[in-house]
Amino acid sequence: RARRSGPPDGGWGWMIVAGCFLVTICTRAVTRCISIFFVEFQAYFGQDYARTAWIHSIVDCATMLCAPLGSLISNRVSCQVGIMLGGLLASTGLILSSFATSLEHLYLSLGVLTGLGFALCYSPAIAMVGKYFNKRKALAYGIAMSGSGIGTFILAPVVQLLIEQFSWRGALLILGGFVLNLCVCGALMRPISLKEDFKTAPESLEQNYVPETEKQDLKRMSICSPLIKLWPHQCLCYCSWKEYDFLLIPGFMVLAVSILFMAYGCSPLFVYLVPYALSVGVSHHQAAFLMSILGVIDIIGNVTFGWLTDRRCLKKHRYFCYLFAVGMDGLCCLFLPVLQSFPLLVPFSFTFGYFDGAYVTLIPVVTADVVGTSLLSSALGVVYFLHAIPYLVSPPVAGWLVDTTGSYTASFLLCGFSMIFSSALLCFARLAKKIKRTHLQSLTGNRALKQHIWTNGAIAYSVTAELDQRDVQVLAVDTNSYSNR
Repeated sequence: RARRSGPPDGGWGWMIVAGCFLVTICTRAVTRCISIFFVEFQAYFGQDYARTAWIHSIVDCATMLCAPLGSLISNRVSCQVGIMLGGLLASTGLILSSFATSLEHLYLSLGVLTGLGFALCYSPAIAMVGKYFNKRKALAYGIAMSGSGIGTFILAPVVQLLIEQFSWRGALLILGGFVLNLCVCGALMRPISLKEDFKTAPESLEQNYVPETEKQDLKRMSICSPLIKLWPHQCLCYCSWKEYDFLLIPGFMVLAVSILFMAYGCSPLFVYLVPYALSVGVSHHQAAFLMSILGVIDIIGNVTFGWLTDRRCLKKHRYFCYLFAVGMDGLCCLFLPVLQSFPLLVPFSFTFGYFDGAYVTLIPVVTADVVGTSLLSSALGVVYFLHAIPYLVSPPVAGWLVDTTGSYTASFLLCGFSMIFSSALLCFARLAKKIKRTHLQSLTGNRALKQHIWTNGAIAYSVTAELDQRDVQVLAVDTNSYSNR
């Protein structure tokens, strides 16, 4: 593989975008469509909201919790191997789920096994797009991530139709075959070597740990490559630390905390939108159509926000565009309990879907702006890992609130305030950073003293800028008289 000075911003990169687009369809869109099975699972197994919600929670949690594992396999072996392996695991999990006899069976097969397969595919595919694009990164991510919306738009009514024709078991079996397309997506992920990938390995690493005969190999391979077999233990520890030293960056720490609250707020809505719509008198087909609307508008949010934030006027403000989109989704959740008919739920699906697509597109872009492209794969693994606990906890908590209060109001309000807090936290952190920077610049400006240096052989006279012009002239005369001696 030839080492490039920078991302190609095109060429095979568009095939990478297409592959990532299909990955998001087979992972995130399929995960969203699991909510359509919610009522079927609840009726078949005779369980309450909280216990049934654990299925969706475990899928999301396993996908995000194992995201660092996907990044590790991608970095150490290859992105292609990781995605193909993930496709096989996810398909196996869905096929085994079609034979489930209890909710616990679904927890393991549909939750753990399918979620693990999705984890091995999702973050490596997204990171690969960042390696192929720089100038048009947001647009490329917008197109790639729109697969989640397009997939939801298409799969939601199709899954409902499959359930009616073949029952939920037949629908899961067909989805298992569909998810095998992840293996095809993995084959498209051609590796690329960038010079930036080699900047994290300091020269001391070569001098201290790698013999002279292996230095030429090191220059041609990344810091975490098959060369690890030849390196001593200390070198491997140093490599592992360098992969994750971005964890101590203050900007990344604030982003990580905000993502915890954002993930808590966004997950329950995808689980309970269809059951909530059914509870207010909406038909099954109309409820599934709401998910389709949310999905297709999600596409528009992906592409338009990606294109807009690549413009010169907004490129420097992508951080604020991200927090604005998260905040708007939070406001949508706050108004959801008063929307109790299909004509009112349609505008909600439009608004929430658009801003959901917007901030999902900007998550890898903002992460790359904070940690850089060379560490993007590892950073995305951590970012999606942080989604795991909120994704695991929030749907059962929301279900418990529904069972306890008898309505969805408390659940949706908690989701809305969580997302608004996430947005506000980022806003206050950025404003505090700006104020601190301005204060430090003012202090530096007041204390800095410019110096003018006159030299005469080995003798130098240093006079600060606070001296007036008359003192400068006197000093210059004394210097000339000394040189005439």
